[in-house]
Amino acid sequence: MTSANAPLPPARIFPLDALPTEYRRGAIAIGNFDGMHRGHQALLEAARSEADAHSTPALLLTFEPHPRSVFRPEVPLFRLTPVEAKARIAAAFGLDGIVVVNFDPEFAKTTATDFVDAVLVRQLGISAAIIGHDFHFGHDRQGSPAFLAHAGVRRGFTLSVLGAVIDEHGEAFSSSRVRRCLEQGSIEAANVELGYRWFVTGTVQHGDKRGRELGYPTANVRLPSDCGLALGIYAVTLTRADGSVHEAVASYGRRPTFDNGAVLLEVHVFDFNDQLYDESVIVTFHAFLRPEARFDSIEALIEEMDRDSLNARRVLATAGPGTALDQRLATIAPPPLVAPAGSIR
Repeated sequence: MTSANAPLPPARIFPLDALPTEYRRGAIAIGNFDGMHRGHQALLEAARSEADAHSTPALLLTFEPHPRSVFRPEVPLFRLTPVEAKARIAAAFGLDGIVVVNFDPEFAKTTATDFVDAVLVRQLGISAAIIGHDFHFGHDRQGSPAFLAHAGVRRGFTLSVLGAVIDEHGEAFSSSRVRRCLEQGSIEAANVELGYRWFVTGTVQHGDKRGRELGYPTANVRLPSDCGLALGIYAVTLTRADGSVHEAVASYGRRPTFDNGAVLLEVHVFDFNDQLYDESVIVTFHAFLRPEARFDSIEALIEEMDRDSLNARRVLATAGPGTALDQRLATIAPPPLVAPAGSIR
């Protein structure tokens, strides 16, 4: 277990129509930011730098739900970073807040001109916009970087357009690549793409106590139904609201030896006797250990759980503190969730 000083809060989250006056005139990074990968992080750094240069707030403007969920609702989208996770990462980059636009079918009809005039200028009063080179906006994607640059001259804000951030193989970092890695259980590859260890947040919920009967009590967190993470066993750490970090092994799956039920994240925290019910926690993924499997007997299952625990301890013993961003994230508290989403069994 690692103890920490009192953690810092995540960045504040504001609905578009409720931005306090003191947050107006900000430098704003605009985009979907699902994954908050290394390409997105360049936008956050640019927003913070621009804000510092002109003594203004640094904000992130994003859309909920993800626009693809509105345009193609029949195709589930594996969301990598819900807005609460974005708020932790934004805080790690020193941003002052996140502005959330409610992206529904009505908002999708907003023209590029109205997005600039009504949202950026009238509601947010921005001083600077920071976007990626491929960012388009407005009905039928009418708004381009060139359109936004001309609008800025007309409406009194500056625009910074950042090019793609390229990896060592000459490919741009992308949310699609992160999703594929996580769907395949390639945790280490996903974490390289992200520049930090992928994490989920949730509230520990009550369960049926079966894990305790097996000698492996678990803190259970139900993840969103769109989570595409590979079913299996993982080496993880669990971070509590007080900032303490605990090594653990986790199962993400349907429990085929028992009920083959709804997918659940079950975290067994090593050397731990405290209660976690109804507590907001962060579960950080370090490595994929094996796929989920069905066992013919409880004894065989327990033997495998013993091996899983030993393997997880070995992985975590050599994990180290991670990247500089991992270390900054370690100072940011779990988000307070509106409703329980997640138990010790």
